[in-house]
Amino acid sequence: MTALDRDGPTVYQPAEDSGLLAEAALEDAHGRVLEVGTGSGWVAERIAEERGLRVVGSDYNPHAAREAADRGVEAVVADLLDPFRADAFDTVCFNPPYLPTDPENEWDDWMEHALSGGESGRELIEPFLTDVARVLAPGGTVLLLVSSLTGYEEVLALVEDAGFDHAVAVEESFPFETLTVLRLERAG
Repeated sequence: MTALDRDGPTVYQPAEDSGLLAEAALEDAHGRVLEVGTGSGWVAERIAEERGLRVVGSDYNPHAAREAADRGVEAVVADLLDPFRADAFDTVCFNPPYLPTDPENEWDDWMEHALSGGESGRELIEPFLTDVARVLAPGGTVLLLVSSLTGYEEVLALVEDAGFDHAVAVEESFPFETLTVLRLERAG
């Protein structure tokens, strides 16, 4: 048994960040939708049911992909955007693992993979932004959840370096952080 297979929760369940991403997606999602890091599939399910859109959910965690599929979401096990073809989606949503985590305190299970964004909190945001334009159809939109804990200005710099314009879709402050869903569109 590996650490990833030990007892305990294995799938990230909807929380405040999920609700914020869903709120933005219900307003802005269009066309073919991909939710990266779908977790339980709750956001993808809401988009499909309330907007009538076809949504694919992907997650690195096979337990999450299974739980999303149980909700009726077409779900695949994937490392970020790797298996998807160019120009495949009109909307890409991502609530990344964003908590900054000291490597000395990592616990190596599925919930850590769902929560830990590495030392900076941006460990998965950087490769996501580097590749998302590839899978985004012309005129497409990216909805990216960002926490103030990850360095908001640093994320904006990454967004601009990746060739995107950005606007705040929705934002909410909590006692220990501010969560923002950024709406990204190709600069041009």
